[in-house]
Amino acid sequence: MKLAIVTAYPPSKVTLNEYAYHLVKHFRQREDLTEIVLLTDKTAGEKDIEFVEAGCKVTVKECWSFNSYTNIIKVTQAINQTQPDAVLFNLQFMKFGDKKVAAALGLMLPLVCKLKKIPTIALLHNILEEVDLESAGFTSNKIKQKIYGFIGSTLTRLVLQADVVAVTMQKYVAILEEKYKAKNVKLIPHGTFEIFEEPSFDIPLQPFKVMTFGKFGTYKKVECMIEAVEKIREFSNLNIEVVIAGTDNPNTPGYLESVKKAYSHVEEVTFTGYVEEKDVPKLFKESALVVFPYTSTTGSSGVLHQAGSYGKAVVMPNLGDLALLVQEEGYRGEFFEPTSVCSLALAIQKILENNAYRIELERANYKAASAYPMSRISNMYLNTFQSIILKKKKETLQEEQIISI
Repeated sequence: MKLAIVTAYPPSKVTLNEYAYHLVKHFRQREDLTEIVLLTDKTAGEKDIEFVEAGCKVTVKECWSFNSYTNIIKVTQAINQTQPDAVLFNLQFMKFGDKKVAAALGLMLPLVCKLKKIPTIALLHNILEEVDLESAGFTSNKIKQKIYGFIGSTLTRLVLQADVVAVTMQKYVAILEEKYKAKNVKLIPHGTFEIFEEPSFDIPLQPFKVMTFGKFGTYKKVECMIEAVEKIREFSNLNIEVVIAGTDNPNTPGYLESVKKAYSHVEEVTFTGYVEEKDVPKLFKESALVVFPYTSTTGSSGVLHQAGSYGKAVVMPNLGDLALLVQEEGYRGEFFEPTSVCSLALAIQKILENNAYRIELERANYKAASAYPMSRISNMYLNTFQSIILKKKKETLQEEQIISI
């Protein structure tokens, strides 16, 4: 099978590029794939397709740009030129742009593939029904929220034109089936990028590196985390270093720099900036725990899956998709109230002062992450494609029989 994947891809800064990298890494090791064609956004640097593991051919065709109104034309042309046997879309609602028209035009591509009778799966990482538009940085205006809701429903109907829409959480399946009467939605979990040998769980206890990782400024804010560590230092002798790894959310440029200035008086706070893929393992391995300073959630958390793969304890708010992942996939963590500095401080302190409890959480999260390696996830996608292809062959045969009659 020749598989095309429409996605952002490293070194792109467009969302979900890291997920695409790991998906491709495992897809290419499958014997039933002859070639992977990456239909990607345009970037200044070359795409990262140098893999250590042996695998099938990977071809890159840069054919779309963020916020371009011609993406639907360019990607369709690329599909016509490369002639894939199947197409996978790696999507969220602002994949092709944060402007309404550009985003909508890009999300019409699954319909284009359906009309061309190409087997198509749209992987939808989040659904707007489960996004708090105010906390996520879209808008606090109630009228605008209703407009966004209408637009979101329209865009969802476009994505649902794919043969199969894959979502990462069971709750999303239920919502799409109930609200849109969809019959083509399938649960395929997020998966864990890398499964390493079980950690020894004996990291050096001093200093405790308390780390957070992501794109910050909208519903991910780090002030609460810094202030929580300050409060712990007032009443405890714990030796703690704060590590803020990542960049600004595109909607909040300059956010981290403003935080850095505002908290310049706080000792042992490190801002790493953008973390390259090769530096991610060191970042996690050196951390005592991973904090999720979120006020909202917008989908299954890739960072939580990464923390689990490295066997790390986590501190997270008891809300939305993070709470669901605990129930559905077996992750564990210490919860805190999203806007409470005191609650976050107590959660961090509880883990750091109790080594046995920390190790208990680490083991549980490693076990949860190990249950869904990307090799298993890629297998689920390919099995789904085979089912779609078989179904289309049967439909074609039936049409031919009717015509012959």
